[in-house]
Amino acid sequence: MEKTNVVVRFCGDSGDGMQLTGNMFSSLSAILGNEISTLPDFPAEIRAPQGTLGGVSGFQVNLGKQVFTPGDKADVIVAMNAAALKVCTLGSQFNQVGAQYNDEHAMYTRHAVVIVDMDAFAAKDLEKALYKTDNPFTELGIPETVQIVPVRLTQLTKDSLKESGLDNKSILKSRNMFALGLVCWLFDRPVEKAIHFLEGKFKKKPALIAPNTKVLVDGYNYGQNLALNQILTPSNSPYKGGEERLVSIDEGNSFSPSLCREGRGGSYTSIAGNRATAFGLIAAAHKTGKRLFLGSYPITPATDIMHELAARKDMGVMVVQAEDEIGGVCTAIGAAFAGDLACTSTSGPGLSLKSEAIGLAVMAELPLVVIDVQRGGPSTGLPTKTEQTDLLQAVFGRNGECPAVVIAASNSANCFDYAYEACRLALENMLPVILLTDTYLANGTALWQLPTLESLPAIHPQTVPESLKGHYNPALRDENGIRYWAFPGMEGYEHRNIGLERDSEKGTISTNPENHEVMVKARQHKLDHVAQQIPSLQVQGNAASDTLLVGWGSTEGHLRAAAKELDCALAHFNYINPLPLNTREVLAGYKRIVVCELNNGQFATILRAKFPDITVEQYNEIMGQPFAVERIVKSIRN
Repeated sequence: MEKTNVVVRFCGDSGDGMQLTGNMFSSLSAILGNEISTLPDFPAEIRAPQGTLGGVSGFQVNLGKQVFTPGDKADVIVAMNAAALKVCTLGSQFNQVGAQYNDEHAMYTRHAVVIVDMDAFAAKDLEKALYKTDNPFTELGIPETVQIVPVRLTQLTKDSLKESGLDNKSILKSRNMFALGLVCWLFDRPVEKAIHFLEGKFKKKPALIAPNTKVLVDGYNYGQNLALNQILTPSNSPYKGGEERLVSIDEGNSFSPSLCREGRGGSYTSIAGNRATAFGLIAAAHKTGKRLFLGSYPITPATDIMHELAARKDMGVMVVQAEDEIGGVCTAIGAAFAGDLACTSTSGPGLSLKSEAIGLAVMAELPLVVIDVQRGGPSTGLPTKTEQTDLLQAVFGRNGECPAVVIAASNSANCFDYAYEACRLALENMLPVILLTDTYLANGTALWQLPTLESLPAIHPQTVPESLKGHYNPALRDENGIRYWAFPGMEGYEHRNIGLERDSEKGTISTNPENHEVMVKARQHKLDHVAQQIPSLQVQGNAASDTLLVGWGSTEGHLRAAAKELDCALAHFNYINPLPLNTREVLAGYKRIVVCELNNGQFATILRAKFPDITVEQYNEIMGQPFAVERIVKSIRN
């Protein structure tokens, strides 16, 4: 069965290593030339009891050509226990009594291959997963077209490592490597490459390399024997009344996608959004010759940015883990005053706490990069799930007239580009820039072409010119209205910079009403000037269509796929405040405009406020998950 795109989902307990397994399989596929998009999906709670529905963790990857999304539904499911099978089969309906497979909610297709660990389907396992009968496949109503493959993953792993010297707990933790080996066989992935990733993963625990490698290879070889010898037949089934459903893998289902991206030379790797964001900040610092400073506080799902930067002392990065969110942003503002490339990272609740200090950066006209990795809210909400619900907070969430640039990354790889761009805009325009990513981008991975420092756009920080030495004050601006930047220690440029309003000419404290209005407009002018520095809005898809889909941020891949299926146009925004200069022109060219967002209509609200004469419709989902392309298409068609 030849396919150009295949979606695989690994699913099991939070302690089953599904994220590690999925990441290794994704990275392995990427180095073989596959385009990839991944979706780690795990609960926020402290680990639930083993085998229960609340503890199910998943990792989904779409690999192939022109991959825009992690895929709506999986072609292959690896279910490590009975609870995982139930969640994958029923989707969001897994808690409903009597629910059965249906196309809308199931996480896999009607022609999927479902590999299950038959050792994790004993009576006690079915009880913990709230099954009512002893035949989960019939109870769940799994279609006859789904190929169910029972494999004794647990026992096979024990047999593989019986001479390893590992204790039983450590042996059971290696089940995921047996499953990975089996999936590598199914997709014709070279097991030698997977071993290389294993060696990197366990380099600090070398005693685990040999046993995990053995399990991985045994899983791969088991797959070969499975196809050649047909060792799994209905007679192996432990389930009453369901024997006809338990069949061996058909060798013809060893998918071998032709996956190499054409016409794109260079070096590639798979990268997660948070890591790409950190790399973008480092690249901007090196491009400008400035020290990178991150003042931050741990918060899901942004913490990995801080971890990545803290490990880069060799590149001159300075990281301060502050006592709270307010302390984090305030240390960054101090670093900006001192002449560093200053950043702070957070998620929605932290952005709320940082709002007053961001206002200080606006008033002091200091360059500051704020990274908001959005998650489900409000309050602590759904901290491991994704949403686009911080948009209005980012644009308007401060007191007074307090303009800040807001931009958004649209895939895990271009988090690098937009982190770099956020630094450029902040340093060249002397204002805060808020970069919006989200949980889906932060934890997901994509194929990334490694850039060279020379290929990146130049950044020209607004450093004070020599001509102002001896008569500098913090109100002095260039011909574009951008304040000059001087740092402590620069002889002849001594000054004070404060949060109170300052005189537009002298830079001293001023409470004059007319002066305040002048300064409010001067700060807004800087943001308006940014619109001249950003690219025009581009229309993708069928530009001649009457229908235009509109999105922003992380929904681009899903909307590109939907626009292709609908044969309509797509306008996707990475620059939110200010909007591209040609935004009105683009929107006015279409009879029907549908704004698609993972919120209740925040960008639609902004567009209506900016262009009250243009009518826009909305398609919104707020379920903590990325869009499903089929739902968008169905809604637009209806």
